[in-house]
Amino acid sequence: MTRPSFEDFKKEALTQPGVKADYEELAPTYELRRKLIAIRLAAGFTQEQMAEALKTQKSNISRLENLNSKISPTLSTIERYANAVGYRLEINFVPEPHS
Repeated sequence: MTRPSFEDFKKEALTQPGVKADYEELAPTYELRRKLIAIRLAAGFTQEQMAEALKTQKSNISRLENLNSKISPTLSTIERYANAVGYRLEINFVPEPHS
């Protein structure tokens, strides 16, 4: 018997109301952290180089980018992070779909 792919597992898990609600609640946090990592890598920076640019420790960058981190970065930290690798921060609001 083959194991289901991650996508199959995710699709099945999201059919469960509690799982879906938790997933949707955490989605913006995961997306932010994925984007932070993506812009750092696109700029060719290591975590060490990012820490140096932000005058902090590598462990702080690691914690900021960690998908399982419980810390919530401030808007100014996110903006400084983006600026350090040549990006600017944009904020967008999207209306909720009607149920």
